[in-house]
Amino acid sequence: METYKSIREWKELNMTNFQDDIVSLNDFHDQVMLKVLKVASKKMGTGPAPCEFSWFITGSGGRLEQGLISDQDHGIAYEIANAENDMYFQMLGTEISKGLYEVGYPYCEGKVMSSNPEWCKSYDGWKIQLHDWATDESWESIRFLHIFYDARVFHGNWQIIHQLKSFIHAYQLQHPILLSRFTTNIEHIKNVIGPVGQLLVERHGLYQGCVNLKYAGFLPYVNAIRLLSIREGIMETSTLARMNKLIQMKEYAGLLKNSERNFSDLLSYRLSLSQVESYSDTHYLQVEKRTKVELKDIKRILKGGSKLHREIIALMKKGVHHGI
Repeated sequence: METYKSIREWKELNMTNFQDDIVSLNDFHDQVMLKVLKVASKKMGTGPAPCEFSWFITGSGGRLEQGLISDQDHGIAYEIANAENDMYFQMLGTEISKGLYEVGYPYCEGKVMSSNPEWCKSYDGWKIQLHDWATDESWESIRFLHIFYDARVFHGNWQIIHQLKSFIHAYQLQHPILLSRFTTNIEHIKNVIGPVGQLLVERHGLYQGCVNLKYAGFLPYVNAIRLLSIREGIMETSTLARMNKLIQMKEYAGLLKNSERNFSDLLSYRLSLSQVESYSDTHYLQVEKRTKVELKDIKRILKGGSKLHREIIALMKKGVHHGI
């Protein structure tokens, strides 16, 4: 019988086999997490789940963009709310989070985990939650909607999450102010290209001399493309798949030129950060260890992300909706 310890040993033994390919690496992460879910379910000792449910992952896992080290981002949505089901899925969510931690996935600092009641709800409970986030003007509520829109069903009934994400799309069509809030929420990005084209590295601290790829590289692409996807009701979760859908729409073809290539290259550079000790380390690229050709490439990617983000924000502020 598998245990969290045996899964961790298997994961550590095989992880390096996938460090050069983002697709196979994310498939491997999926295999590991599915093993954790199976062990967690058996630990419940109650047989099958009392009703249909979806266990979904979000964040980089939801978008199939995990690096070698990834933290937890996941939740549960189940069909029927009653005292027995609420207790079962809260216990299951807690066990899953514990299992993932023991296997080597750090706890999410923002508590976006199935162990958190905010991320473990019935279908009706999730509809209420999404409506509350949509009507609340706080920065955090809009951020949670962004996070939920990246949800990828990992196990169970995918229609539950599809319907809930459709609610977000439908709500912003009826209430355009929500799209405006989405836009404002992601408007500011970290600039790491100086006035004469130089890379602006961290000047102090543990990551002195490094560029933060998460904030300067990934977020401009991820956030901007997600924003267009919410606007157009695109349900794919990976940034590349979303780009592919959007490029097929004539309104965005020119805007997204070269974006797929740039983002694919960015994913490859992130995979090159394999000799790291913690999740935070996976975000930082040490500039002095890169060749001139690599630095030129990195600047191209970062400039492309910044330009794409800026142009999409400007487009959203015009408030012109393009239907599919």
